[in-house]
Amino acid sequence: MDLLINVGLPVSLAIIMLSLGIGLEVADFRRVISRRYPFAIGAVCQVVLLPVAAFVTVKLFALPPAIAVGFMLLSFCPGGVTSNILSKLAKADVALSVSLTAVISLLSIFTVPVLAAWSIDHFMGEDAPEVSISGLALAMFLITTLPVAIGVGLRHFATGFANRIDGPLSKLATILFVLIVIVALAGNWQLFVDNLGIMGAGLISLNLALLLIGLGLARAAKLSWNEAKTISIETGIQNSTLGITLAALITGTESGFSPLALPSAVYGITMYAVAIPFIAWYRNR
Repeated sequence: MDLLINVGLPVSLAIIMLSLGIGLEVADFRRVISRRYPFAIGAVCQVVLLPVAAFVTVKLFALPPAIAVGFMLLSFCPGGVTSNILSKLAKADVALSVSLTAVISLLSIFTVPVLAAWSIDHFMGEDAPEVSISGLALAMFLITTLPVAIGVGLRHFATGFANRIDGPLSKLATILFVLIVIVALAGNWQLFVDNLGIMGAGLISLNLALLLIGLGLARAAKLSWNEAKTISIETGIQNSTLGITLAALITGTESGFSPLALPSAVYGITMYAVAIPFIAWYRNR
């Protein structure tokens, strides 16, 4: 268990982020300048509205403190590779999706530690573990920002090599992710069983709400249909591996996977059940 949490978990996330970086080009960052308006709408949805929706959901469902923090941690995690793949399947604006993923993922090193510290203090009070914002930021840099930067560098300077390792990296990351979700659930099985009903309902409700909020705001902002589909997916899809990793970084690994990781672990399963009907609708319209 300790080996999986201390080594397998950060390595899995680093591989996922490296795979994300390999799929990015410098042009994906430059595109933000030429497409400021749709990017701004997407950024507001992800950085502001998403955590607000999670906070409202936590309050409405009256979730236990540790589960509530887990919901908030999940809401701080940008979609990553998954949102890019789903945007492509939905025939959405993949270029916009990639640009949002690239920039928001890099910004998360600044936003996530501060918001995570606030959430833990707010929901757990005296039972809150001590959180080092600078330590969390450094850890996130090493396992998220740095792999993305390395991936972008490989794509730019060694394109052939990047193309060869992209597929195997994605498959390895998927296998590790599935293993981590299973072990996270098994390590908190009784808590999972006791809270499955309310936690599952909360996650599905939040996921549905975010997909619809992103779509509605984008249409209200008069973005194109393809742009609106992208904003919906980017708002509604989170990186559950990052959520599980954040929980481990915050609480330590002495007692196995933290209860804070449960929402992200369950979301790793429910996300696809909620997203697939949307993707099918988006593809056919």
